Amino acid sequence: MAIVYVGMSADMIHHGHINIINEAAKHGDVTIGLLTDKAIASYKRLPYLTYEEREAVVSALKGVVKVIPQETLDYRPNLEALKPDIVVHGDDWKTGVQSKVRDQVVATLAQWGGKLVDVPYTPDISSTKLNKAVKAQGTTADRRRAQFKRLVHSKDIVRVLETHSGISSLIAENLEVDVNGSKRSFDAVWSSSLTDSTNKGKPDIEAVDTSDRANTISSIFEVTTKPMIYDGDTGGKPEHFAFTVRTLERLGVSAIVIEDKTGLKKNSLFGTDVAQTQDTIEDFCAKIQTGKNAQVSEDFMVFARCESLILDKGMDDAVERCKAYLAAGADGIMIHSRLEDGQEIMDFCKLYQEFGLGRPLIVVPSAFDKITETEFAKAGVNIVIYANHMLRAAYPAMLDVATTILENERCFDVRPKCLSIKQILEMIPGTK
Repeated sequence: MAIVYVGMSADMIHHGHINIINEAAKHGDVTIGLLTDKAIASYKRLPYLTYEEREAVVSALKGVVKVIPQETLDYRPNLEALKPDIVVHGDDWKTGVQSKVRDQVVATLAQWGGKLVDVPYTPDISSTKLNKAVKAQGTTADRRRAQFKRLVHSKDIVRVLETHSGISSLIAENLEVDVNGSKRSFDAVWSSSLTDSTNKGKPDIEAVDTSDRANTISSIFEVTTKPMIYDGDTGGKPEHFAFTVRTLERLGVSAIVIEDKTGLKKNSLFGTDVAQTQDTIEDFCAKIQTGKNAQVSEDFMVFARCESLILDKGMDDAVERCKAYLAAGADGIMIHSRLEDGQEIMDFCKLYQEFGLGRPLIVVPSAFDKITETEFAKAGVNIVIYANHMLRAAYPAMLDVATTILENERCFDVRPKCLSIKQILEMIPGTK
């Protein structure tokens, strides 16, 4: 029998997949090149199902003889290893971005006399509609929590957006832009203590307790499916931190970040302009260990945020502390800086590649905001958090509208600055 190769993602199996497999089986023994999470995440969202789950489904389909991983969007490595007689694919890749991949496949097959069979694309299949249908079903706490680790392992850089309410979270959940044929969206959300407390009209001094913040988390999780990283400030007392970890796990939060400061919390961007005290290495390591010992699932992550650069204690102090935090069991490091040129962050990234034990590195480019995600990824950063921009953007807009109404004694003048009622009704599922 001829060897027939079919590459696919198979995240949501539909009749189009079945048609392709049936057509391929007419030509010989079908081997599915199943795209890995990393291959899929390189050009669009992380698949809902893990590779192992998708492999189990595809292996059970009639007509499939073998399933092998396809590690990249490029077919050539698998084709050169397998040397199939035939490759079968839907004819939708004759045009657009995928046409270059098709040309590569044709050229590679020609080396041993193989051929490509383009099957007419199955009509009436909308991946957008399928994605919306899946999102409408929601997710579970376990699946949401586990999703973040998959993202870190699958993507060059994980893009995280601060959200502080259901409506701001819907933007992070649904917004997608096309950049040169590649889909770009936010991978996860950040629950910021600064924006959550500010949204409640309270100072950013840990005045909003865990129970109150859990209400915000619940309002976000009710309308989203993406994973969350939680800003845990100092983590509080170690005994309290253990309960915080278990609460977040139970809710479905994927990770917590705690900073190595003590006393009344002050925002890091104040730097040395206000009195801020850094914890001892020994005590902070003990807190990390307490949190790790308290967690129940293997998916939950505890990140240690080092404030040495913020407090002008120098690079050597930052490295010494981060090495100790990793040795204590931290799942990764967040490094922060208030210098706008970002050079000390990039210097730290270079050093981290030598001692970071392969664990994720987080940056929050609020101050050093000219550095791109591509530059961060090349420097070894794994996660970029846009930690406060949604609230910072919302307040000026609301203030502007309110001022305009006062000045003109009517709301007609703010029409261009506001969503229409119709847009609001269409934006929120279930409103109509």
